Amino acid sequence: MLTGGNVADCTKAAPLLEQVSNVRLIHGDKGYDTNAVRRQIEDRGAAPNIPPKVNRVWKNCFSPVLYRTRNAIERMFNRLKDFRRIATRYDRNATNFHAAICLVAAVSYWL
Repeated sequence: MLTGGNVADCTKAAPLLEQVSNVRLIHGDKGYDTNAVRRQIEDRGAAPNIPPKVNRVWKNCFSPVLYRTRNAIERMFNRLKDFRRIATRYDRNATNFHAAICLVAAVSYWL
């Protein structure tokens, strides 16, 4: 989902979690470390594996060993950001930006 640069990641967690089914573990980055998001994940029958924010008083259960598998997704996003048009969000129209991402993904992963 495409959001503005000033919008928190956790605000779009609910629509993303609606698309998830039959999983036991959900990884997320620190942007999704809120009690509401954790509750939504647990209501779906999954365990959240989200690193706690630095300012959290009560640190939740977190497994760094399981979290390491998430780096494949981070590497994919970083590879897309190698293209200046994607990294700087050159296209202001969401449709054009999505098309540019699709084009860059096809070129960078096909070649």
